[in-house]
Amino acid sequence: MHSSSNHRITLPPAFHRLAWSNLLAQSAEQISLAAAPLVAVFLLGASAAQTGLLQTAQTLPFLLLSLPMGVYADRHSRRALMASAEAVRVLAMITILVLIGTHLLTLPLLAVCGFIGAAGTVAYSVAAPSLIPSLVPRAALPAANSRIELARSVAYSAGPAIGGVIVGSVGAGWAYALATMLSAFAVALLRALPVSAHLPRTGRHFLAELREGAAFVFRDPLLRPILLTAVFFNLGYFVLQAIYVAYAAHHLHMSSWVIGVSLAAYGAGMVAGALAGPAVSRRISFGRTLVIGPVCGFLASVLMSATLFFPQVWMACASFFLLGAGPVLWTIGSTTLRQAITPHAMLGRVSAIMSTATYGARPVGALLGAALATQTGVGACLLVSSVAFAIQLGVIVLSPVTQLSALPEGAAS
Repeated sequence: MHSSSNHRITLPPAFHRLAWSNLLAQSAEQISLAAAPLVAVFLLGASAAQTGLLQTAQTLPFLLLSLPMGVYADRHSRRALMASAEAVRVLAMITILVLIGTHLLTLPLLAVCGFIGAAGTVAYSVAAPSLIPSLVPRAALPAANSRIELARSVAYSAGPAIGGVIVGSVGAGWAYALATMLSAFAVALLRALPVSAHLPRTGRHFLAELREGAAFVFRDPLLRPILLTAVFFNLGYFVLQAIYVAYAAHHLHMSSWVIGVSLAAYGAGMVAGALAGPAVSRRISFGRTLVIGPVCGFLASVLMSATLFFPQVWMACASFFLLGAGPVLWTIGSTTLRQAITPHAMLGRVSAIMSTATYGARPVGALLGAALATQTGVGACLLVSSVAFAIQLGVIVLSPVTQLSALPEGAAS
């Protein structure tokens, strides 16, 4: 994709409100997600297997709720869905705050609140890519997605570090209080968005609409390998995520603050990748930009596995940096491709199907990580993670996606 003109595109004010709400919502999510395993390990004494189960609870809604939310997003107001979803996350974090303040927080309650908060994240994540094409013209989609990913990158960079510092210095309650405030501001911005011209679809059967979206994804020669690559990437990443905090604390001897910094390297990599994106897309073809993420993911998994033999903090940080830097280009490119070739009325369902398969791999990976940590130890988790990253690299390299010289034409109505 040769996008040298992207930087000259003026994005409308409504999109900027969406981008700011995305920054606030993503920041709130990352602070709370970083705080949860730290609270589990350092406050509640959770083991690696237990943090794996916590990760499973916090990612399971992506598997269970993405499809219903996608159909709902095509039938109703996507703006209203996103605002309501973010409000649900506010309520979940307020509940955690109350439990911490009354000293009633337990690991199961933390998992339940994490599940509820993630349910809000699912609805937001499914509706946002479907809303963008109604706010910006088709030619501006790459620039808009780059802006959204840059905001997300900043959140991923700052959120874990902020969460780790706050939990380690003044307590978990303050971390959740900050996340709650940011999320509440995101709700206000979303409610200020204009009512979309998107016409709700009613009177059709849920399963019929779902089959229509699934058929579109699985028959398309470009979307199918995108889907499979993302599935194995998320599988490998969450096998790693399930045990990382406990592994870093016990094997690499990191404090909660250092763990937060190492996780923030992921966001720093995302910022670097997002900033480099326009220059990269001017120099190589659209298809080749979609290979960078899988390559970086595989290299990162190899580097993390190497810490079993060379327990160096900088290697863990470098691994997370690579996991952010390359895949952010993947996210921008794959989202733009999906928006460009999918009919507008089907965007919610297609986004939901992609989310179900890709994000649904997260609880599977987290549960696999918990099981492996219990049965064979964290070493097996890191090796299995590397295998999954190797598979996702092979899938995309052997697909026709890599042959795309530019963003293809497709139905956008």
